[in-house]
Amino acid sequence: MELQARRSFKETASLQPFLERSNGAMRVLVAFDKFKDSLTASRACEVTGAIFRNHFPDCLLEIASLTDGGEGFCEILTTAAKGRFETIGVRGPRGEPCTARLGLVQAEDLSGDVREVASLPPRGVIAVFEMAAAAGLSLLVQKDRDPWETSTHGVGDMITRCIEKRVDVILLGIGGSATNDLGFGALQALGLRFLDKDGRILERVRPSSWSKLIRMDGEIPDLPPIRIACDVDNPLLGQSGATKVYGPQKGVLPRDLERMEEELSVVAHVLIDATGENPSALNESGAGAAGGLGFGLRAAAGASFVPGFPLVSAWLGLQEHIENADLIVTGEGRFDESSLRGKGPGLIVKMASKAAKPVLVLAGSVDSRAAAEIQGFYPKTVIREISNPKLSLEDNMREASENLAKVLQDLIENENWNLS
Repeated sequence: MELQARRSFKETASLQPFLERSNGAMRVLVAFDKFKDSLTASRACEVTGAIFRNHFPDCLLEIASLTDGGEGFCEILTTAAKGRFETIGVRGPRGEPCTARLGLVQAEDLSGDVREVASLPPRGVIAVFEMAAAAGLSLLVQKDRDPWETSTHGVGDMITRCIEKRVDVILLGIGGSATNDLGFGALQALGLRFLDKDGRILERVRPSSWSKLIRMDGEIPDLPPIRIACDVDNPLLGQSGATKVYGPQKGVLPRDLERMEEELSVVAHVLIDATGENPSALNESGAGAAGGLGFGLRAAAGASFVPGFPLVSAWLGLQEHIENADLIVTGEGRFDESSLRGKGPGLIVKMASKAAKPVLVLAGSVDSRAAAEIQGFYPKTVIREISNPKLSLEDNMREASENLAKVLQDLIENENWNLS
């Protein structure tokens, strides 16, 4: 598979006058999200920061790795809050043993804005982790990506560890899931029982066993409050629901979409009957996030949603960093119209536009309509693809670090920008 040639999405003047005006001491904010399956947000920031330090030794760099609640959520937030990490053993998405990191943060070390956004207490221990560490798509090779067989049991293992540590609040990121199990795996790990028509317990409940599921019972132990960081607004069912929108990228075959949708609807009502949750909650914003994990935890464990990007923005102090910056560099694996509807890099551009700060967006691939929309409302945005047109998609993903470094060096040394 050959990619299109690298594209720059705006004709511009020279970058050099901007750099000269900065007198070598420009302030640069580097704030990348992940390049899915190829480059973590932290690594993208690290590569970019090294290029700027090499070319402009006196520049003042601020690094703010972004997260959508998926891979990196725990590392990025815990590190920013100067928390500590613990590694625990959990079950992976197909039941295999794996390890996951749990972040432990003191609420006192968080700003009032953070505590307000996430409804956190002024004191106590906040446990921070991402479901992707135990039930993430990145944990599986392509041939093992099958939502009929994957489950969120490992998320329940992580919550159990939080109970044992007597944390005061759990902050859970739910991006990057490999599952479409309504959170039943997590609920089973926490103590619920899933039964067939003869009253037999379904071991390791997952979508492939849903056809046998008749009812559920059991008790969940007392839990600390669970806050779920989420920006996805999909309902659980329907054309914009969990299965139809996200199922294919997790491995659901086109011929199986309707069957999974029908079975998801049936077992969702089993959960509603068992918990007394209002059926209208199926249509609420976020119910379809992470294959319904948030809906399951809300119905059976009293979890609540908090807005993901506002939480991350407040946690990392992005507004202040943007106001102090002379230049902002952001990006992700694919910059498209979804980037402008709540994802980090798109929101970074919008925040920069309000502060009248120039922005460079570097992405593995760029949708031309998204580029046109961004530059229509904020012309101080320069957008560039980093993919090498001579390489396959697989090779580009493998060489993402090198591609990012080369494109940024070329931009600094050769490209014409207009950042005035």
